[in-house]
Amino acid sequence: MNRKAALTTGPVGRTLISLTAPMVIGFFAIVAFNLADTYFVAQLGTKQLAAMAFTFPVVMLVAGIALGLGMGTAAVVSQAVGQGNSHEVQKLTTHSLVMAVSVVVAFSSIGIATIGPLFTALGATHETLAFIKKYMTVWYVGMIFLVFPMVGNNAIRATGDTRYPSLIMATGAAINFVLDPFLIFGLGVFPKLGLTGAALATVISRSVTMIMAMAILYFRHHMVIFTVPAPREIWNSWRRILHIGIPAAGTNVLTPLCVGAVTRMASEFGEEAVAAVGAGARVEAFALLLLMALSAVMVPFTGQNWGAQRLDRIVTARKYSFRFSVLWGVLCIGVLAVWAGPLARLFSHDPQVVENITLYLCIVPIGYGFQGIFRLTCMIFNGISRPLHSAALNIVRMVALYVPFAYTGGRFFGFVGILGGVALANICAGIISFILIRRPLGNTTTRSTPPVVT
Repeated sequence: MNRKAALTTGPVGRTLISLTAPMVIGFFAIVAFNLADTYFVAQLGTKQLAAMAFTFPVVMLVAGIALGLGMGTAAVVSQAVGQGNSHEVQKLTTHSLVMAVSVVVAFSSIGIATIGPLFTALGATHETLAFIKKYMTVWYVGMIFLVFPMVGNNAIRATGDTRYPSLIMATGAAINFVLDPFLIFGLGVFPKLGLTGAALATVISRSVTMIMAMAILYFRHHMVIFTVPAPREIWNSWRRILHIGIPAAGTNVLTPLCVGAVTRMASEFGEEAVAAVGAGARVEAFALLLLMALSAVMVPFTGQNWGAQRLDRIVTARKYSFRFSVLWGVLCIGVLAVWAGPLARLFSHDPQVVENITLYLCIVPIGYGFQGIFRLTCMIFNGISRPLHSAALNIVRMVALYVPFAYTGGRFFGFVGILGGVALANICAGIISFILIRRPLGNTTTRSTPPVVT
């Protein structure tokens, strides 16, 4: 495992670039995955596109839980790697995967039983709800194929290996892209399944990523062990993972709930507004690609250096990443302002939907640079075992800023006001994050041994 603790040495900037570059490919694949789904479903009609937009908060909810578990896994595994404890790495990785399976069984059962009431509460009409049921029933059944690879990939990244997680994500996206037109439109010998086909393509592609993740964990990194642990041993591992994972998952769950609330606000302005929010969010994911990749590698980088007692490297990484976030945010504002119209027309031919997507891409990006600072700060807090700080930031952003600002904007300025409220919330969250992260890190170059939860 000592070979894998390489994140504690070498130039910080070069290390971050070498970690982030493969992740860009992986995240590009994920964004392309979502854009492909949205593009193909949009060809079915506005109602089908709106139905997929309604599912977005729930998909984010599940992804948030999986990311929380993965983040907890990445933090404790990376700290163990930094400390050179190979057995602890194997134990924590194995127990995290067992936890992922347990969570999926419980959540998918509840999800299937609550499709109708949940999406009705979100504002779906009776006709749209019929499309939603077709999509989500298949999606819930295959949820294990989403959660398991996300936890597994985070464990792999904790070692400093970002190439294979990116390969896994890219493979899944490629398979989904190929299957989408065949299963949605019924090309060749395939039946026309519509939204059900989109969900089925997702499940099939994700199942392949699960097999790949397990193979890399076991055969390449030797991070999985097949021994029956004592209940106390697995509980201790779960407790360490959940110390970070629960606050992270909780805040990740909070995000789609608040996004769902804003989607509900948008639904008051018609299905065209809901469809625009769904399409705009997918373009946003593409625009934030580099920042997402950079923030994803901050947990293993921070965790390994925290375990190796190299706070100076964490401080340097914070400075570099914040500067990049601001510059990238400015670039996004300019590019999306120019290309908003053409991008909008890729998703729909409905004039109102196109207009709403254009508004989204001209207003919401104003807060992207600050949103990046917020994301990076939360990841650093998780990497240094301060998950409650990260959770508090998320609560402030979503509950105190995002929903109230969007609601107030909507009441006074309509759909444009909702978008302006979202941008303002991200700006405020970024400023608060910048102030708070300086206190636990400052410019200190030494520190005491990191606390370990046992």
